[in-house]
Amino acid sequence: MSHRELIRDAFASKTPLNIQGGGSKGFLQPAPVPAKTLHTTDLTGILDYQPEELFVRARAGTRLQEIEKLLRQKQQMLPFDPPRFSPAATLGGSIASGLSGPSRPWWGAARDFVLGCVLINGRGERLRFGGEVIKNVAGYDVSRLQCGAWGTLGLLEEISIKTLPAPEEEITLELELDESDALEKIREWNRQPLPLSGAVWHQGLLRIRLSGNAAAVAQGRLRIGGERSGNTGFWEQLKEQRLDFFHSAKPLWRISLPRDCPAMKLPGEILVDWGGAQRWLLSDSSMEVLSQIAANAGGHASPFHPNRPVPLDPGLMRLHQRLKNAFDPAGILNPGRLFP
Repeated sequence: MSHRELIRDAFASKTPLNIQGGGSKGFLQPAPVPAKTLHTTDLTGILDYQPEELFVRARAGTRLQEIEKLLRQKQQMLPFDPPRFSPAATLGGSIASGLSGPSRPWWGAARDFVLGCVLINGRGERLRFGGEVIKNVAGYDVSRLQCGAWGTLGLLEEISIKTLPAPEEEITLELELDESDALEKIREWNRQPLPLSGAVWHQGLLRIRLSGNAAAVAQGRLRIGGERSGNTGFWEQLKEQRLDFFHSAKPLWRISLPRDCPAMKLPGEILVDWGGAQRWLLSDSSMEVLSQIAANAGGHASPFHPNRPVPLDPGLMRLHQRLKNAFDPAGILNPGRLFP
């Protein structure tokens, strides 16, 4: 039986379904509502790749590693640098989770590179949105709406993604600075035409990644100074959370903040990512305490460990519910993933 037929039958019987790809990001979700699992790992294969047009179209269950290997052969990349967390990670799971890597503030988020998709909604209807080029459109950009929806709006079958040329050269510079001075330096460099693609601070050490053509990287190195890092695997370890910082027994939280937010007191050990826009926090504090601290700074907090869904304000909840009712009126797709 096809995925479409399974969802159509589930809609008729009001049977909840747990949509799952490679399962690499399941640790981020609350305990699932008892449901029948609908696997997407049979939806594999790269359907179209045109390097000269800078796009790739693949079925949602295709492994990220397969896509990245193909792009490297043409000196191209997925610009949002998606975390995998497992070799089993799929393209559909990366878009459904909406996660982006260390380059996100400079190169863009996952949603910025989604060109189109084919999905099956909660009624079992196959819908196609977008295409293979970026253009002005009227109405809702439904393809990008799937980023961060965690499969609650439909089962992704195909996804078209914009690619970019890989940088000609890449280096990492290290400077010993306290958190406040490091964030001030990053704000200064963000106002200059520098090829920044990563900025991380932890325990007195600021790491800056420069990516681009050789001349731009050399110019950036002269402006920033510091010592060139010998740890060539640092950014991969950061993206995949293999640094020692992430091996703590304490709960891990992600504090999302305005880009220019200064140093702030947080109850636990922090690692500053995205040039200050994302603070990783190891803390036993409650959701309520951290949410209030983040809100006071103009941001929000979310658990990066098994937990209940993040509470939404009433206005945002109404928007989520209206979208859910439009795409999945019976509420059978991944119930409990985004809100109770």
